[in-house]
Amino acid sequence: MSAEKNGPGIIALEEHFMHPTLAGYLGPAADPPSAIRDRLYDFAGIRIQEMDAAGIDMQVLSHQSPGSQRLSDEVALEACRNVNDALATVIREAPHRFAGFAMIPTMMPQKAADELTRAVEDLGLKGAMIHGLSRGRFTDGEDFWPIYERAAALDVPIYLHPALPDKSVTASYYAPYDESHPALVKAAWGFGVETGTHAVRLILSGVFDRYPDLKIILGHLGEAIPFLLPRIDEALSRPENASTYFGDIFRNNFHITTSGFFSDAALQCCLEAIGADHILFAVDWPYVSNTDGVAWLRNSPIEEGTKNAIFNGNAKKLLRL
Repeated sequence: MSAEKNGPGIIALEEHFMHPTLAGYLGPAADPPSAIRDRLYDFAGIRIQEMDAAGIDMQVLSHQSPGSQRLSDEVALEACRNVNDALATVIREAPHRFAGFAMIPTMMPQKAADELTRAVEDLGLKGAMIHGLSRGRFTDGEDFWPIYERAAALDVPIYLHPALPDKSVTASYYAPYDESHPALVKAAWGFGVETGTHAVRLILSGVFDRYPDLKIILGHLGEAIPFLLPRIDEALSRPENASTYFGDIFRNNFHITTSGFFSDAALQCCLEAIGADHILFAVDWPYVSNTDGVAWLRNSPIEEGTKNAIFNGNAKKLLRL
């Protein structure tokens, strides 16, 4: 049953898919275990069934990692265009159930900006997702800034999503435990460390001084930054540091989602650190259960107005749904 019939609508922001137009370039990364694969490639069957069972009205779809950030220039633009076209077709067939984030070829920043414009203005997508490093580089350098300039001009967010750390980082920081505990490199630690570092570098780069209307989304309740925010702010205010307004930028320009992180204590930390209007609901489907995510927030000990804003109001405003 749709949540619209039993209460406020529910919009989930970090819900993944896989499409053959990109999968052919990704090798083993496009061939997860069958239970996950069946869901990633599905749009009208089990995806809708599991949304309905949980009461989720809309998924904002984004292509599964590793995305386009590890593709060569020879194929990245075509792959992104094909995926964005395919996603737009899925959305047109069920516009009341799906919206989407575009893929962009970040190693070609001007072409990435142009593809973002096409995806938003021609295809109706709601922003873009970047999956980790762009062939070994974070996207804070000024050569990447055309992407952020265009996102700010279009008034759409960029979602920073995890991908596997660089192999040299895995070797130095996580081996040998990456073999005995492979989740350490992924959701248990490595994903959050890498994506949080990406966000910190963006803030320190000055890109928000240049484009003060730029909006960034982080999943997993902000990749631990809300918890660390007072410590980061205090340390960066010490005299040896260049002037920065880290906390102000994070609270103003960043939005976070609940994807895969269903903790009352962590949510309360985020509410106190950045405020309710910058927190949005997400599940991280199909890696996490829709019903678990919805049940957690429905039963969370926060007031109903805040709960409704997280479930749908903030997403409607940010993405103009």
